[in-house]
Amino acid sequence: MINFVFMLTHSDSTIEDALEYVDVLSATGLHYIGFKDVGATPERQRSIAIAARDAGFETMLEVVSTSREAEVASVEAALAAGVDWVLGGTNPDAVLPLLEGSGVHYCPFPGRVVGHPSVLEGSIDEIADSAATLTATPGVFGLDLLAYRHATVDVAELTRRVVTSSRGPVIAAGSVVDDVQISTLATAGAWGFTIGSAIFDGLFAGAPDVAAQVRHVLEVAAGT
Repeated sequence: MINFVFMLTHSDSTIEDALEYVDVLSATGLHYIGFKDVGATPERQRSIAIAARDAGFETMLEVVSTSREAEVASVEAALAAGVDWVLGGTNPDAVLPLLEGSGVHYCPFPGRVVGHPSVLEGSIDEIADSAATLTATPGVFGLDLLAYRHATVDVAELTRRVVTSSRGPVIAAGSVVDDVQISTLATAGAWGFTIGSAIFDGLFAGAPDVAAQVRHVLEVAAGT
């Protein structure tokens, strides 16, 4: 079984009405819910995190800011919001001191990540080496892999290599749009995957209802 993280996001940005979905999703069986640093002020991030925690969810904030300074500010906001996981980001040297002793699970991006929406570049060997180095670093819990955001490599092979090279869980983030991709990630050994835009765009069974699509994805994940 692979874990599903539903992101209250579209196009790498937290949606305006994210809070409205928290209660709706609480009856779906979903355990992990996330949002991004882009598109939500620190105050709104805290409101989402509190509402999600009160509804029984484990919360994840994904850092997709493109500057070192913005990433540090986003991690500080994540700590203030009280999230359980911080995903993404490319500057572990800057944020690990902030996270020390917090109990937050930190899963940065391996490989060379550029732009917004974020894309992954480099060879499989380079990304796997990055994964090994990162997860050997004290304070790094796992990885946030932009598996389907790489333009050229075989996603199954990339994911397998990163999982094999890593000492912690690997979450495949971004551009998962169908059941086949979920099965591919599960077979390759990913701990979990995120979906946001594809559900808000109505790409899964049960569309256009968001909760129905979430239930469908949970069923697919449970069957892998």
